[in-house]
Amino acid sequence: MLLLSKADIEKFYTLEDCINAVGDAFRLFSEGKVQVPLRTQIKKQNDQDTFLCMPAFCEEYDASCVKVLNMFPGNIDQGMSSINAQVLNIDAKTGVVDTVMDGSYVTQLRTGAASGVAFKYLAKQNCRKGALIGTGGQAATQLEAMLIVRDLEEVQVSDLDYDRAVEFAEKMNRKLAKYGTKITAAKNGNEAVTDADLVISVTPSKQPVYDAENIKPGATVSGVGSYQPDMEETPAELVEKADKIYFDSKDAVLAEAGDILIPLDKKKITDAYFTGDIGEVIGEKVVGRENDDEIIFFKTVGIAAQDLTTAKSIHDKAVEQGFGTYWND
Repeated sequence: MLLLSKADIEKFYTLEDCINAVGDAFRLFSEGKVQVPLRTQIKKQNDQDTFLCMPAFCEEYDASCVKVLNMFPGNIDQGMSSINAQVLNIDAKTGVVDTVMDGSYVTQLRTGAASGVAFKYLAKQNCRKGALIGTGGQAATQLEAMLIVRDLEEVQVSDLDYDRAVEFAEKMNRKLAKYGTKITAAKNGNEAVTDADLVISVTPSKQPVYDAENIKPGATVSGVGSYQPDMEETPAELVEKADKIYFDSKDAVLAEAGDILIPLDKKKITDAYFTGDIGEVIGEKVVGRENDDEIIFFKTVGIAAQDLTTAKSIHDKAVEQGFGTYWND
């Protein structure tokens, strides 16, 4: 069995690789070719900490995996990742677990790649400014995904802790210097999103992290952080005024995401507002952006199909290039 740490994966696998793999995941999922049960969730009594299990299988991709993932938002205050996970890649022909890999890093990759895929297919071509709200464990790949798919002059980042936003911006300026984008800290979410062409929010907030009036025409917004019915980082008014609304999986989003459930409950939107899943856009079954003035909202909660294609592509590339450590019984 092959063991792959984050350090191993970073040596040979890029976020751009992952954007391609996740694009495949969304397309195959929308074509009904991926078996993905809704993930199992167990919540602790504090109503924050969550244990998750996410299996998936795709005959066409010759892939199977299971991800065991735990989300503990308070970890960030202890200098720890809010997400801890392992992915078991399974040989689809034999049922043998052939690789165990750092699931926290796989999650960071595939979650960032989801926004990258959404912006690749839904954002207008000429984008100048990006905004990122939230600087936790998922933030770095979200930021890089923007820079991969669109040539941005600047990105403003914000966080409830301004000093943490400053520290994150400084770190990302060094790490992502090759993109030539100026990354700065904003005082708050409204400052960050003002005049932004691309917006990502990745927080566990139970109240909106910016005001809808600050989202300009033509912006593409990716709501990443809301994964429980009471979480609402995206203002209902933004969801209401969006010209088009897309999902990674409509069923998954409607099962758990407050960003959509709350506006539905408030009667600000109905099912008629929903345009379709991003995989349907990739497969050319549903229309994407039609002009540069549309406000587009993409809501992702993460589906196991993303882990499936990401894990499979990591495994294949690791074996091909000889990375990782083998654990022999």
